[in-house]
Amino acid sequence: MTTTVAPPPSFNPSQNQALTWRLSLLLPNAAFCSPRLMKKSKKKKAMSWSICAHSLPFDLSPPPIDHDFLDAVKTAGAEVSGDGIIETFHNDDEALDAVENGVVVVDLSHFGRIRVSGEDRIQFLHNQSTANFECLHEGQGCDTVFVTPTARTIDIAHAWLMKNAITLVVSPETCTTIMEMLNKYIFFADKVEIQDITKQTSFFAMVGPNSGQVMENLNLGDLVGKPYGTHQHFNVDKQPVTVGVGNIISEGGFSLLMSPAAAPSIWKAILAQGAIPMGSNAWNKLRIIRGRPAPGMELTNEFNVLESCLWSSVSLNKGCYKGQETISRLITYDGIKQRLWGIHLSAAAEPGSIITVDGKKVGKLTSYTSGRKHSEHFGLGYIKRRAASEGDTVIVGDNIKGTVVEVPFLSQQRQPAAT
Repeated sequence: MTTTVAPPPSFNPSQNQALTWRLSLLLPNAAFCSPRLMKKSKKKKAMSWSICAHSLPFDLSPPPIDHDFLDAVKTAGAEVSGDGIIETFHNDDEALDAVENGVVVVDLSHFGRIRVSGEDRIQFLHNQSTANFECLHEGQGCDTVFVTPTARTIDIAHAWLMKNAITLVVSPETCTTIMEMLNKYIFFADKVEIQDITKQTSFFAMVGPNSGQVMENLNLGDLVGKPYGTHQHFNVDKQPVTVGVGNIISEGGFSLLMSPAAAPSIWKAILAQGAIPMGSNAWNKLRIIRGRPAPGMELTNEFNVLESCLWSSVSLNKGCYKGQETISRLITYDGIKQRLWGIHLSAAAEPGSIITVDGKKVGKLTSYTSGRKHSEHFGLGYIKRRAASEGDTVIVGDNIKGTVVEVPFLSQQRQPAAT
C-alpha cells in the first residue's frame, strides 16, 4: 500500500517528486501483521516503512557522527539551544492551540533513553520500580516510577517491553541518576545490562485530537485505538523506528523512537500531514497545563509517589519492590496527607510560594506558567487533603487568588484496587 503526501513548505524536492510512505511486510508471519498491511505495494523509489518481524535491540553502534535533523529545523526558523534542544518555532500559541484542536509534533530527543537488556531484565525492573512488569508482554508498555526506599519520587519512566530489551524514556535531569541507581542494584548473578542509548536515538511525540488521523494517513492506522503503551517496530529506509500509543504527557497521541538518520524524513512527513511543530518552551507550558509532574518541581524527596497521584504507575499487589513497604503503610493507615492539584491563578506566581486557606498554610506551589493569553496563569501545587478540593479557592503567596482544578494527566491516574 502506498500513500503519497504533499511535502511541507520547508521541504524542497525536485520537480514532480513527492515524499511517499509505504508499509510493506517483511515476512508473512511478522509480528503485529494485519491483512490490510499485506496488500502488495507498487514498486517505486520512496521512503518505506516495513514492519519488523522481531523487536529491534537498538544496538546502533557507533553513534551517528552527524545529526542533520537540527540543521533542518534551524533552516526552517527554529531556535536551538547550545545543548541541541529545539526551544521554539516562534509559534508557541499556535502549537498550544493545536494540542486542543489539531495535532502537534515535538522533538523530545533531549529526554533520556535507557535500554535494559539481559535474561533477568523484567524481574529486575519489576523489583526496582513501581509498575508490575511481570504481567506485561512483548509489544506492551506502561508508566513506572522510580522512587527512594521511602517512596519519595525520583522520576516517571515510560517503558516499552521489546523482544530483547525494555526501553525506558526518562526526564533529561534524571537519566544519569537512574542509570547509576540501576547499575548499583545489579548483583553478581543478575543477567542484566544497562545502556544509555539517548545519543544513539531520536524521540518524537505527537499530541492532539487529530493524531489518529495522521497515523491513518501514514498507513499506521493499525495502532489507532490500541491500549496505552502498545508499540510496533518498523524500518524506514532501512532505519529502525518504533511507534507507540500514547506519550509521556498523555494516553492519547503517539510516540516515535528512531535512528537519528531517519528523524529528518519522519519529521517532514508528519508536518506534511498538517501537524504543527512545537518547541520545548511550549512543551514546558503544556506540561504544567496538563498536570504532568516533573523532577525537581513536583517529583522530589519532599513528596511521595501517592501524594503525586501517580496511581496508574503503582502496583499494590506485586510483592516486594523498592518503596513498597512505605506505599503499603500509606494505604493501610490512610497516611496520604496531601495531593497534587492544578491551580488556575489570577496572576503570575513564583514556584515555592506558600498556599493558604483562611490564613493557614495548606501547601506549596511547585510550578507556574502563563497560558496562550496574557491573562491566563496556571500552576501545580501540593495541598493538604482536607484543606481544599476541586473548585475551592486558595491564596498563593501574598494575595494571588487560585482555583483548585483537576488536570488531564492526573485525572487519568486511576487508583488500583488491592487484591
